[in-house]
Amino acid sequence: MFMAQSLHNYRKEMVISMKDKTKLITILVISAVIIISGFTVMYITQRVHMNNGYVTGNTAGNLNNKGLFCEAGGVIYFSNAYDNGCLYSMNLDGTQMKKLTSSGVTSINADSHYLYYFLDSGQTGDKFVQRNYGIYRSKLNGKNAKCLKRGNAITLQLCGNYLYYQNFDNYNENGTELFKIKIDKSEDNRVADFMVNPSCIVDGMMYFNGNQKDHYLYALNAANDSISVVWEGNVWNPIYYNGYFYYMDIGNNYRLCRYLPSQNSVEVLTNDRVDTYNIYGDYIYYQKNSQTEPALMRMYIDGSGVEMVAPGNYSNINIVSNYVYFSAFDSSVPMYRTPLYGSVQVSKFDAAEEAAIREINKK
Repeated sequence: MFMAQSLHNYRKEMVISMKDKTKLITILVISAVIIISGFTVMYITQRVHMNNGYVTGNTAGNLNNKGLFCEAGGVIYFSNAYDNGCLYSMNLDGTQMKKLTSSGVTSINADSHYLYYFLDSGQTGDKFVQRNYGIYRSKLNGKNAKCLKRGNAITLQLCGNYLYYQNFDNYNENGTELFKIKIDKSEDNRVADFMVNPSCIVDGMMYFNGNQKDHYLYALNAANDSISVVWEGNVWNPIYYNGYFYYMDIGNNYRLCRYLPSQNSVEVLTNDRVDTYNIYGDYIYYQKNSQTEPALMRMYIDGSGVEMVAPGNYSNINIVSNYVYFSAFDSSVPMYRTPLYGSVQVSKFDAAEEAAIREINKK
């Protein structure tokens, strides 16, 4: 009788033990699935989306004017001078302004997934313990900002999955050099040990002017970073647009010209001395340098229809699909704008100032 009872109790304990083991295994399996799923989600969310082809991040004209505005996917990203250059976004009509960074930015680029820019906390004027500055990548909503390269970068231009950038280092005997960094931060290499402006990239070809022994028009092939001469002109800040190379003619008082490579011909668009210019659609907007009559001007891309936009000295001419933005030469504020097309109607960019005030009042 005692042996039978003991056997019964043993079997009962075995059944309970098996149930406990089954529960434990189930818990372990579920935990493993959760952990694996977590790592999978983390990998997917942190994985950097790569581009197809030689996507560029902004127009050459904007980047030659500090890259303060950038249009992508029906959204305008801009450096709000009323808020110490912090990055904002807005709709094409100027509505739904949102602040994306707490530090000043320049050289804004965008693709279908990310924003890229040079960020400098020293531009904001706020008190801080450590200055943060360098090349950053963030989502289009400004979230998940990552520093790709700490240090000075003057001009950035996206080309496919690389950012070409000018790097200046006080310890570098060559001064400003050209580098490229992969958008996932996996590569960072020097491309040229001399100054190259990377703003103008078209279909994987970077066009730039020489600044060492000559001012020829050069091309850099992004496939292998080889450099070749395109034209032995006297070129500054070239922009390739609709088959022409637009440029400031150094040898002739920085007048604005265009070169047609298919015919090896040059057209003079204006004899005005030009400080800076930008091209978009049918128009060229440029700053006329004059001791007596300086002015922001515009004309059609063939040089016709010249008219004054605003008297005085202006800089930072940035253009998006509907407006031209600019500021006085000696001050970042007020910010001005005029419609890209139609009659000239210069006004202050009040919406940007109002958005900045709202953000400041939140503090």
